[in-house]
Amino acid sequence: MPTPSTPPPIVPHEQRQVAESFGTDAARYDRARPPYPDAMIQRILAASPGPRVLDVGCGTGIAARQFAAAGCAVLGVEPDARMAEFARHTGIEVEVATFETWDAAGRRFDLVAAGTAWHWIDPVAGAAKAAEVLRPGGRLAPFWHVVELPAPVKHTFAEVYRRVVPDHQFDLRTDRSALEIYRAGFDRAAEGIAAAGAFDAAHQWRFDWERTYTRDEWLDQLPTQGSLTRLTPEQQQAVLTEVGAAIDDLGGSLTADYTTMVVTAVRR
Repeated sequence: MPTPSTPPPIVPHEQRQVAESFGTDAARYDRARPPYPDAMIQRILAASPGPRVLDVGCGTGIAARQFAAAGCAVLGVEPDARMAEFARHTGIEVEVATFETWDAAGRRFDLVAAGTAWHWIDPVAGAAKAAEVLRPGGRLAPFWHVVELPAPVKHTFAEVYRRVVPDHQFDLRTDRSALEIYRAGFDRAAEGIAAAGAFDAAHQWRFDWERTYTRDEWLDQLPTQGSLTRLTPEQQQAVLTEVGAAIDDLGGSLTADYTTMVVTAVRR
């Protein structure tokens, strides 16, 4: 029986309401969410057989623009028409569909990428669809940011969120690192790739970096996170006020430790 400290497990790809909530403020999402490490982009492309990239769940086009800047021909697939329209205005070609139901119309790609989006896709059906659209030797590479905040900010967020949203299902344990909490999701992606039966063994690549935020910069990003996108304005403001006070106590800024993880495999 779950306890308040061990909430029932969330199956992300079944949480469609959360998955479709990010387009509420696409401009903020694009402005506040960080790009991916250049070293990650270069490693993925160096291990892929060509420049044709399908960006699954491309959102506002953050990763797609990075692949395009590296010389790739990028097509995005995005279920939220608001996010897709924003990406188009930045120069990315996007088709609106869920990946599992998207019609590739016979097109094939060298790389299927997904930036902080693969957890919204059924891990087995998604890997099977990726196998259909990848050329032999093509690479599947979903990747995610994991952010570790300074302890005072992390604890403040958990405490205020529990108080403001007492019926939440998010894992807000502060005795574990963010990477520990998210690792099950990376393993789930690797298991889905294996179950699809069309790929070599999956590998996990890790890229560590850090970024310093002012108080206002962090509070600008916070409402783009899935735990806040569906809150009422009053609930959001309560979280922002207390987290902002915690950052003020640190001197008005924080340094976030990021780990960007890639789960990747080659199409046989």
